[in-house]
Amino acid sequence: MAAAAEEEAAAPLDAAEGGDLAEGAAVETTAEDAAAGYSWPQLRFDHPPRRLYHFARQFRSTAGGGGGGENFLKGVKWSPDGSSFLTSSDDNSLRLFYLPEDAYGAGEHIPEAAVGSEDSYRAFLQVNEGEPVYDFCWYPGMSLSDPATCVFASTSRDHPIHLWDATNGELRCTYRAYDAMDEITAALSISFNSTGSKLFAGYNKAIRVFDVHRPGRDFEQYSLHKGGEGPTGIISSISFSPHNGMLAVGSYSQTTAVYAESNMEPLYVLHGQLGGVTQVLFSKDGNYLYTGGRKDPYILCWDIRNTVDIVYKLYRSADTTNQRIYFDIEPCGKHLATGGQDGMVHIYDLQGGQWVTAFQSAADTVNGFSFHPYLPFAATSSGHRRFGLQDEFEEELNLAGDENCCSVWMFSSSHEANDSKS
Repeated sequence: MAAAAEEEAAAPLDAAEGGDLAEGAAVETTAEDAAAGYSWPQLRFDHPPRRLYHFARQFRSTAGGGGGGENFLKGVKWSPDGSSFLTSSDDNSLRLFYLPEDAYGAGEHIPEAAVGSEDSYRAFLQVNEGEPVYDFCWYPGMSLSDPATCVFASTSRDHPIHLWDATNGELRCTYRAYDAMDEITAALSISFNSTGSKLFAGYNKAIRVFDVHRPGRDFEQYSLHKGGEGPTGIISSISFSPHNGMLAVGSYSQTTAVYAESNMEPLYVLHGQLGGVTQVLFSKDGNYLYTGGRKDPYILCWDIRNTVDIVYKLYRSADTTNQRIYFDIEPCGKHLATGGQDGMVHIYDLQGGQWVTAFQSAADTVNGFSFHPYLPFAATSSGHRRFGLQDEFEEELNLAGDENCCSVWMFSSSHEANDSKS
């Protein structure tokens, strides 16, 4: 038995046994065909996007936590192959939704989803963590055509990092870090490197690096606050440059540091965020870095070739919330979109930081936004903690359909324009 367990732990990305993909298998060929004939969609923002799918009722559940009969979403991320998206919510759960087959190539013929009615469809699987989820991320080489790569990682309070099978929701393996008392210490942020060979985890003033193929308690540790430089607090976000071997590390100490991935040599320390940094994200060409913070209404743009000054600031409504509000850059790298407390999604042109447009996504805080990797789609999540009297715990039943919800949106694109002309 021990030998079998050791063998399983030694190869977390080997082919999964069993695990019927069910609905996911139906979209595998469609997703591959769409990706194979892919060219970056030129998204058009002169018309507001259409809401293709909408999910709210299944997040009203009180099971697993949330306290006081309350639950709310905390983020959404598309899988690297675009076949599915993953949500995180306050009931300590991660839910995976596959994109229906009719969305590929014919999304414009799908009627707009109604808000306030039944959900468009149920989550394919739900993974329950024992404590609040701090962070989650997809394996970058994930593809439905290879079930061994269909995994995502999560980290939660008082638990090791978990690697989950996206085909059946089973736990593949764990990556464990211990403190000086030989007790498990939880990562506050996680991210695979670009090749998917390493899993970087953020702690207090430190990064621990795990070999993806060697789960357990083996890791390399790097102290980030050396000689008075570097982050002095909890590492809240990690992002890898797509081209130049760098990674950016954001911390709640209001600083962002850039390191060489190969040896974790510090390159730059960036100051300017008004609140603790909650997200860092490199541009598609790797030359620019975008950082956002809590209780901070601006996303800052940095040119990593000249970090003396901020290039420009992008406004979003986030002045009074400690929530992590995610932003994302479209696949072709021209625009950035971000949510905010006002329920709006704001879109900016990254060439000069000009505001392009905005659309109403929800009636409460839009905390998650994620562009689809190759289709003109995006996913949003909304919600925030609502404080009320104990005898008002029924409030969650009275939420509007566009509160505490997740939606999939379809933008107009140049592909559609060309098709209509032909």
